[in-house]
Amino acid sequence: MTTIQVTTAAKSYAVTIEAGLLARVGTALAQVWTPRQVAVITDTNVGPLYAQQVCDRLNAAGFRVTVLTVPAGESSKSWPQVMRLIDALSAAHLTRSDGVLALGGGVVGDLAGFVAAIYLRGIAFAQVPTSLLAQVDSSVGGKTAIDLPMGKNLVGSFYQPDVVLIDPHTLTTLPSRMLVEGYGEIVKCAALVGGDFWALVQQVTQPAAILAQATPLIHQSIAFKARVVMADEKEGGQRQLLNFGHTLGHGRYMHGEAVAIGLVQVARLFAAQGMMPVTLADQLRDRLTAVGLPVALPADLTVTALLAAMQHDKKIHGQALTWVYLTAIGQPAMHAVPLTDLATWIAPVTGPLQP
Repeated sequence: MTTIQVTTAAKSYAVTIEAGLLARVGTALAQVWTPRQVAVITDTNVGPLYAQQVCDRLNAAGFRVTVLTVPAGESSKSWPQVMRLIDALSAAHLTRSDGVLALGGGVVGDLAGFVAAIYLRGIAFAQVPTSLLAQVDSSVGGKTAIDLPMGKNLVGSFYQPDVVLIDPHTLTTLPSRMLVEGYGEIVKCAALVGGDFWALVQQVTQPAAILAQATPLIHQSIAFKARVVMADEKEGGQRQLLNFGHTLGHGRYMHGEAVAIGLVQVARLFAAQGMMPVTLADQLRDRLTAVGLPVALPADLTVTALLAAMQHDKKIHGQALTWVYLTAIGQPAMHAVPLTDLATWIAPVTGPLQP
């Protein structure tokens, strides 16, 4: 068992990583919460696999459990689902002394966390992430959100969980594409950290190796993210580094796939500007394509559509978009580009695209 402590101005909580942890989720949660009513929010993919086991363990530990299931997929991060869940919490008579437990991937975690943050002005919240992406990224750090028609994660809050319980065994039930897309975030973190972490991802030469190295990959990713979050809880400075690869590529792919595309394309872009060694793009590409992740912008993407999406990017501050890049592996930097200059700035990677 590995435990990483995350301490912010709002809260201090533990992230526990242990194979087989789901089998004792009740006793693990009882170390943090007193017996209470718990709404387990899950989705139609994860619920049939794990909801009954989690409910049985929670009930055995003295909790009273209500399971609420949403459709699997990004479309559940919406106002209608928020209202449906809040109505269900109210109908079940959850009070401020009760709690919400997210059982699922990043969509469930974001949605459940946002509901917990706004129901009765905030009730207890716990994360039990079951996808690789959620385990290495979205379950830690307190970002919760839903989407709007204009873009992803445009409504949300910073709301830290009371505990994060990670069982790498859940990764064995993931479809191959979902396992691999989570690895895109791991490569991002490793490139930002360098050293032993970058050496570890160089050992991953096929998707099966992700499962074989799951525990150290998860641990290294969370340890890095915890350090960043503790230094900058609400993304006023250093936490913006976690946006590496998040400016190009989003909207057409799963999150980790979009990050993979963004990592390589941003590296190409900054190399063209003379601000990043050309070889870094090749190194990133090799690590990502080794497991089958995409690294090229889609041929049917237009420059107009790409620029329109960037106008709603959350990394815009003072009419400028902040980009994260590398001067070397393990040496990140940031550069702000005025919105009026974006079309010219991204031209080195959008040349083949339609206007």
